[in-house]
This record gives sequence, C-alpha cells and structure tokens, in this order.
Amino acid sequence: MNMKKVIALVALGSTSLLLQSCLGGIMTRPVGAFYSDVSDPVEATSAVGTRTGEATSTSYLGCVAVGDSSIDAAKKNGGISTVSSVDVKRTNILGVITKYTTVVKGH
Repeated sequence: MNMKKVIALVALGSTSLLLQSCLGGIMTRPVGAFYSDVSDPVEATSAVGTRTGEATSTSYLGCVAVGDSSIDAAKKNGGISTVSSVDVKRTNILGVITKYTTVVKGH
C-alpha cells in the first residue's frame, strides 16, 4: 500500500471518530467510540419515587431505529402517574447496536 493510501485511510478514520461525537448526542456527556454504557440524569424533584418504569428504543447500524423511549411509555410501563425523576441510559457497541432507555421513577 502506498503512502497516499495510508494517509487517506488515517484521515478518514480520524474524521469518522471525531464525527461520532456529533452523531452521538450531547457532547458534554461521555461518548465511547467503540463501546459506551452510561447513565445520565435528566430531571429530578425532591419527591422519592416508589415505582420505576423503563422504555427503550434501539438503532441498528445507525440505519434503522425502532422502539418508544418516551417518558410517557416509561410511565405506562411502571404504572406511574406522578414523576419524581427521569434518567437515561445509553449503550453503544461499535455503532452497530445503540440502545437508549428512559428510566422514570415516581408514584
């Protein structure tokens, strides 16, 4: 392989890794280029929730996304009428499978 091809491949790979942070969501949150498994707070009140509901959506290869990760879906899944906190979990494996889960706590 000649030097021009090597330089082009390195530039393409570097650009791909840099752009993943743009495609991965909020840049102030940790993003792993190869693997991510993080939880982030969204909103909380002073009330303590006794029930928990989760709702998940999944993306495959960044081409197809399915599911309902809305707060309403998480409330329904947990039997919650009053929300005390909302968190999200993000899991990404090589950009092949990405999961986004909304976790709602409340009464």
